[in-house]
Amino acid sequence: MTQRGPEPWRLPRGDEVETQVPQGIDTSIAHPARMYDYFLGGKNNFAADRAAAELILQAVPETRYVARINRDFLVRAVRTVTAEYGIRQFLDLGTGIPADGNIHEVAQAVAPETRVAYVDNDPIVLAHARALVSGDPRGRTTFFQADLRDPEKILAAPEVRDVIDFDQPVAVVMAMVLHFVRDAEDPAGIVARLRAGLAPGSMLILTHASFKTEALKRYAEEVYDRASAPVVPRSADEIAPLLAGFDPIEPGLVRAPLWRPDPGTPEPTPQELEEAVVYTAVAVKT
Repeated sequence: MTQRGPEPWRLPRGDEVETQVPQGIDTSIAHPARMYDYFLGGKNNFAADRAAAELILQAVPETRYVARINRDFLVRAVRTVTAEYGIRQFLDLGTGIPADGNIHEVAQAVAPETRVAYVDNDPIVLAHARALVSGDPRGRTTFFQADLRDPEKILAAPEVRDVIDFDQPVAVVMAMVLHFVRDAEDPAGIVARLRAGLAPGSMLILTHASFKTEALKRYAEEVYDRASAPVVPRSADEIAPLLAGFDPIEPGLVRAPLWRPDPGTPEPTPQELEEAVVYTAVAVKT
C-alpha cells in the first residue's frame, strides 16, 4: 500500500459554490452520508465528498455494488416488516440523502397510513430530505436532527413523538450507520438503550459494513478518519452482539444478497458474494 499523500478530501473554505448550505457547515470536509449518495450515483454531494469517495473506490471498486445491495436489502426489509409483521411506524436513524426506495415510499406502498421519523446528525441531509421527501397524506413523516449516540434524546424528542407512538411496535432502522460508531462509544449499548424504549414486537433493521481483508479495512479507516466520521468495519461475529435482546427472523444475520432475495433474482456468484461486504438482519424485540 502506498503512503498517504496530501489530503485531497479536505478543500479550502470558499471553494464550494454548488448549493446553499446551512450556516456553520464546512463542506470542505467529506461526510459519509454525502459520500454514500455519490456511491449511489446521486448529485447531492460536494467536491470533498467525491474526492474521498474516489479514494475508497480506487482501493475497493466494489463499494458502489455494496451501496446498491444495501439499498436493495432495505427495500425488501421494509416491505417485509410492513406486509408480514404489521409494522406501521418507522424510526430511521442515520437517514442519509434521499434516494429511490425511501422508507416511507416502500412502506406506504403497502400501508398508506404508515408513519416515519427520519433522524440524522447532518443539517445538510435533513435540508435535502425536507425538500425532496413527500409521502402519502394518509401517513406522516417528520425530520429531526440528532446523533444516534444520544438515543434518549431521540426517543424523547417532541418532533419524533408527534409521529411515533412508542407504546406501539416500531421498526428502528440502523442502515450502514453503526460502523461509524467506535468501540469506545459502545455501539451495543446504544442499541440496548434504544431497545429499552421500544414496545414488545418492535423490530430492528440493521446493516453493517465488513471488509474482505485487513489491508482494505485499514485503508478505509484512514480515509474516513480524515472525513467527519471514523469507520469501524466489523466481522459477523462482532456484529452479532449488536442484536442482543432481539430475535432475528429468517435467514438471520447474512450478507445482503442472501436476505430474502426477490423471486427471480439470480443467485449471487462466488465473486459477488465475496464482494458483498455488508451484513444484514431483521430482528424482533424479545
